[in-house]
Amino acid sequence: MKQYGLWLSSAGVVALVAAIPFAHAQDQTAPQAAVDQDSVNIIVTATRRASPLSDVPIAVSAVSAQAMQNSGATDIRALNQLAPSMLISSTGSEANASARIRGIGTVGDNPGLESSVAVFIDGVYRSRTGAGLTDLGEIERVEVLRGPQGTLFGRNASAGLINIISKAPEFTLGGKAEVTYGNYDYWRLAGRITGPVSDSIALALDGVWSKRDGFYKLVDAAGDKVGDTNDRDRYFLRGQALIEPNDALSIRLIGDYTNRDESCCGAAYVETRERVPLAGGGYGTNDFNRIAAIMQGQGAVFHDDPYDRRLTINEDRNYVSKLKDWGVSGEINYDFGGAKLTSITAYRDYKSKDYGDYDYSGADLLYRDPGTFRQFKTFTQELRLQGSAFGNALDWLVGGYYAHEKLTLQDNIRFGADYGRFSACRLMAGAGPTSNLTEAQLMACGANPLATSALIGGTQAQLNAGLTNAFINAGMDPGVAAAQAGAISTGLGNGLSALAAIPEGTGDVASRYYQKSENWALFTHNIVHITPQLDLTLGLRYTHESKRFSADFNNNNATCAALQASGLPGIATNPQLGSAAALAGGILTLGCLGNGSTGLNALDLHDRISDGEFSGTAVLSWKPLDALLLYGSYSRGYKAGGYNLDRFQLGSTGLNPVPAVFSPRSNADVTTLRFAAEKVDAFEVGLKYSQPKWSANIAAFRQEFRNFQLNTFNGTSFIVQNINGCDGDLSAARTCDKGDVSPGLVSQGVELELTASPVRNVRISGGMTYARAKFANRLVGSGDGSVPLDPALFLLPGSINSQAPELVTTASAAWTPQIGSNGLSALFYVDARMTGDFNTGSDLFPEKEQDGFSVVNARIGLRGPEQKWAIEFWGQNIFNAKYTQVAFSSPLQSSSPATSTTGQFASGGVMANQLISAYLAEPRTYGITLRGSF
Repeated sequence: MKQYGLWLSSAGVVALVAAIPFAHAQDQTAPQAAVDQDSVNIIVTATRRASPLSDVPIAVSAVSAQAMQNSGATDIRALNQLAPSMLISSTGSEANASARIRGIGTVGDNPGLESSVAVFIDGVYRSRTGAGLTDLGEIERVEVLRGPQGTLFGRNASAGLINIISKAPEFTLGGKAEVTYGNYDYWRLAGRITGPVSDSIALALDGVWSKRDGFYKLVDAAGDKVGDTNDRDRYFLRGQALIEPNDALSIRLIGDYTNRDESCCGAAYVETRERVPLAGGGYGTNDFNRIAAIMQGQGAVFHDDPYDRRLTINEDRNYVSKLKDWGVSGEINYDFGGAKLTSITAYRDYKSKDYGDYDYSGADLLYRDPGTFRQFKTFTQELRLQGSAFGNALDWLVGGYYAHEKLTLQDNIRFGADYGRFSACRLMAGAGPTSNLTEAQLMACGANPLATSALIGGTQAQLNAGLTNAFINAGMDPGVAAAQAGAISTGLGNGLSALAAIPEGTGDVASRYYQKSENWALFTHNIVHITPQLDLTLGLRYTHESKRFSADFNNNNATCAALQASGLPGIATNPQLGSAAALAGGILTLGCLGNGSTGLNALDLHDRISDGEFSGTAVLSWKPLDALLLYGSYSRGYKAGGYNLDRFQLGSTGLNPVPAVFSPRSNADVTTLRFAAEKVDAFEVGLKYSQPKWSANIAAFRQEFRNFQLNTFNGTSFIVQNINGCDGDLSAARTCDKGDVSPGLVSQGVELELTASPVRNVRISGGMTYARAKFANRLVGSGDGSVPLDPALFLLPGSINSQAPELVTTASAAWTPQIGSNGLSALFYVDARMTGDFNTGSDLFPEKEQDGFSVVNARIGLRGPEQKWAIEFWGQNIFNAKYTQVAFSSPLQSSSPATSTTGQFASGGVMANQLISAYLAEPRTYGITLRGSF
């Protein structure tokens, strides 16, 4: 793709066009800056002080409400089109959104991890990025701050911050309404009314309702449509009051409520072949994939083209996504004359229920039941006091922050009706270069319990004969050899039979995880004006975080307890038994999937962690000319540690000589769910040049992450590790000395933003980001170097991080010419994002790579005098670019961890048959919007 990358870089320099007034702003309490229609320099508040854009030494971009509207944005995903350093994607549900800035972010369906990119709405911290994937109502602007944050916002973040500022109530009566209709039977109604109820009180009410058919068709085995998924059915309400009894005091009260009742989120198969290495390099394919054959016998259908957007899932396991998110907040600003006090108090309750098919196929292997949910109850309080001293030579700010959060997760993962037979058939097929069973045998094995039993009997007989011969050849008495071989093969046959007979519904009945988090911080941010042209900014923060964890399991998997109590663990841990040991290990792993056992019910898991950390920033900025700003900065960032809320990893230390599932778990295993705080040292130099009709911003950065919190799904469970590098060679155990531990992930590159208004009613803008987020060549999985990198992450050393395209260019343009002399005007708008190649999977399997692509949006409209009414025709992704948001290893759908990817061939892998699924990006959409206001 080098030619594409060369074109992309050229496009980033030559075709920089956009209608976006890229304001660099950060203070939600400040009024919207007035903008000269033909000027590119505006007044912003990036350091909580009003300053021209060209005077602000911070890498931050703000997207105005008009720019969001032109791009067709209803949530923060539209920032992908307008901010080249950002990438936002969603996976198993919209509650699991992930945001990355400069190639860094937190991914995965694990609520125990906070995001490296924090989200604030009206100054209130939202617990996870998914809170921004809802309709936002009327907004003032959305700001993207790049790099570590902490001394200007209540909650700190290690990679960046998204700050959403809604439109405040106004003391002039006014209202807006819009109706949108599009393909997929898309309807969206939005409205706002605002005005005064007295000289000192103004109110506002925003509302949005939207509904749309699903982007995927659900079809049965015959190809007939039976439904759809990835639809939309949601509404949003926000009420506000602005109270200004005098010039010194301002109070803003906000209450909002979001409701979603949707079907989400389906995934399409993108790789179903069974790949084998070729002698000369590369790979070929076997005649059939043994895993796919078993599943086809159980009703799975593998469609040829994932972008046909046809899915076949178990008809009783439809995807369900329900959300109720509400909150209240109050912001008080009081001007004492010499100082200004700001207080923001908030309470939020966020509950999502996402359940249904968990194997993403027509086979009934795994599902989450309707009792599954996650809930965050969060109270936050922020105080800031700021002013000037020493004849305005010092602009000072001090603040404090407190947050108390209760997280409850009920994650009821259960076995479907086909799980037991699938597991037994998978093990009997083997993990060698070719299948032990024919395609017809495997399909019958998956479909018919009688066929499964017959194959188990045949497998037991083969094991008995092979073990007897092996024991005799080793010098054992034939009678003793026959007896021992018979005992072992009988144990394995019984184990396979027990596995095949696991009842439907086995698993978690009501297993809950609880995490209580308490965070407080003190921070200061000060600007010293050394000379009229030279400023020194110093910020410091101390954060203290404590988390309490507990879990209450209710699991009905009695089969696991019986298997663990049998002779199978002894067989599995005897390497001299070869394939028999591997089979015993497979029976235990699948029969006790994720430690699921009735033995969990007796556990009483409790743990607590506490941590304190200093972070901060220092910036030196110089204006040799009025139009030119040069700056250099250092920042130290921090993101709290926590717990992996997944019983699958209970007892797994990364150093286990015997897999945890081979034996019952104990209360002492609770510490294995911990992960440490993420830390970053960031360095940046920048230049900002501004003229009345155009401006240019350039920043070069380097960010060094230690204890980077990586979450990956290995096809069975979510693994969380703290990724670090090692300066010296790794030991034979793939560890290193604590003194050799170094940053595990470094993101460095250059950002360019250009904006111009060359003639009246024309605004063009664009940006280019080159960011190389690369892992160190030698990696370990802990901060002291004592834990090796998890085997599932073997491709990470020396590689580029997932979801981190090295080169991204955004460009857009708007022309709003006047039509005649009666106040009519037209709108012609287009924007584009051109993205280079990247890998969508956090394990970096080559099957999950995404080639570069371009996404283009466009809008054309007619607007009345003073824009009191408008009619607009729009299109999103107008060229129907086909690309993957996230590809992942389909749950359980490979022969073993050693057969996951062609990436294993270089180290001796003999076969790769892991099925790969993907959450696809949205297809082309188009429609019409009618808008009016008074």
